[in-house]
Amino acid sequence: MRMAFGQFDAVVGDLAGNVDRMQAMWQQAQGKQVDLLVFPELSLCGYPPEDLLYKTQFLSDTYQALQSLAEKCPKGTLIVGLAEGTVKETYNAAVVIREGQIGPVYRKGRLPNFSVFDEARYFKAGQDPLVIEVQGIRVALSICFDLWYLPWLAQWLAPVGQFDLLLNISASPFDVGKLARRERVMGQAANHFDCAVGYCNLVGGQDELVFDGRSMVTDQAGRIVARARAFETDLLITDISCPDGQITVQSEKEPADACSAKLEEVYRALVLGTRDYFHKNGFNKGLLGVSGGIDSAVTAAIAVAAIGAENVISVTMPSHFNSPETIADARILAENLNIELHTLPISQILKQFNHELARVDGWHDQGLAYENLQARIRGTLLMSMSNQFGALVLTTGNKSETSVGYSTLYGDTAGGFAVIKDVPKTLVYELAYYINEQAGHEVIPTATIVRPPSAELRPDQKDSDSLPDYELLDQIITGYVEQDKSAADLIAQGLPEAEVRRVIRLIDLNEYKRRQSPPGVRITSKAFGKDRRLPITNQYRHK
Repeated sequence: MRMAFGQFDAVVGDLAGNVDRMQAMWQQAQGKQVDLLVFPELSLCGYPPEDLLYKTQFLSDTYQALQSLAEKCPKGTLIVGLAEGTVKETYNAAVVIREGQIGPVYRKGRLPNFSVFDEARYFKAGQDPLVIEVQGIRVALSICFDLWYLPWLAQWLAPVGQFDLLLNISASPFDVGKLARRERVMGQAANHFDCAVGYCNLVGGQDELVFDGRSMVTDQAGRIVARARAFETDLLITDISCPDGQITVQSEKEPADACSAKLEEVYRALVLGTRDYFHKNGFNKGLLGVSGGIDSAVTAAIAVAAIGAENVISVTMPSHFNSPETIADARILAENLNIELHTLPISQILKQFNHELARVDGWHDQGLAYENLQARIRGTLLMSMSNQFGALVLTTGNKSETSVGYSTLYGDTAGGFAVIKDVPKTLVYELAYYINEQAGHEVIPTATIVRPPSAELRPDQKDSDSLPDYELLDQIITGYVEQDKSAADLIAQGLPEAEVRRVIRLIDLNEYKRRQSPPGVRITSKAFGKDRRLPITNQYRHK
């Protein structure tokens, strides 16, 4: 049997477009004499469809799209992921199409309801396993989370007897380290069932989520025989035979590079997530403020990689607090990236705002409100340009700042997409070096990377005036936010108690800011947004 995995960039709700993309891959597969063509989880309707599933017409239109796909692909066997059923009884399903006819349906048995997954909200669990036969090969079907708990899967598949291939269609979001976890799960399944395992994953960006593809096939021993490209559409072809009961898996080419180096993974995820957010939401131009600092520099570089230098507009908005060095670095960055740069000084605007606010008894220009006023002026200028020219504003805050509220509502949080929202500050520095290394020359000025970070909202200001050292801060954030550790746990690790309690308090108090911030690319195991949903009004505090 010749099998192909069609990992492609599905668009949520674009039913006709997804059919066209799948048909194009079917035509490509036909040219390779493929017997079985497999598409990812829910790829016909896009993943995750969320509350579109509550629309009766959406489910009806999805089924019509399935019928259209079957008509357009009249040869061979296809496995198609889609939402199936009615609003009251909806299933996450894999439908088999044979020779242009809609055949049996497999319905996902295990529904994840944690992290970014809300499947128990939308779907009912299937009740029956399904095995199909293609060219003499017995294929057991599964969908994503079905594969991730072997005792359940063994019991679930017990009634079907022996099979040659365990097939899993998936929409598994990327986070750092996810590939190794997938490979481990596949290897365990191969060893337990003594069969080959195939895993077909979605690729592309959807709001905060990025799907990295890297579809794979293992042999009976759990060794990776074939792997599709990372973060790209790909058609992965393998041959599976079963002479004398021995399963043989062969690929026409070597497995694609796993792209398992952390910085490469993160960079490519950020670029893909940003590119798809632009294109799938109808934006062509991006707009951002560049301060001469490292966060805006990395964001600008990612934007250029995602949508092209000709589509990125940068704006520097210096005040009398900005140093000549950072002003110069903003200009050098724009030149290095070959992007449009506008200079809009804000000192006179700030002076006028301050003059008008001075009419209010108690207003002064020596505190935090005056500092935040500068950020809000910049946010207003960017949003005004966005409104005038139709460019999407990219905010430049990182995860470390977002965690502790080191940002200004309606100032540096004003925008449409937060590219590095889930990237800790320490990782931002690593990405800056990576970007320069990959370019083979200085893209981000070295002075930007080595200069102590500062918001430059008052004389001689440094981030370290308000926050712990970023290396310590990121350790606390990782433990508290991503690993759900308590203050006591972190202190027991040897982290300084006073700083642990201070940072946790800041994280807890700033949920209201995060709730009003734009979405951004998820790259860690727990990001702010879909991953972590805490009440704003909340008086519980960790002891």
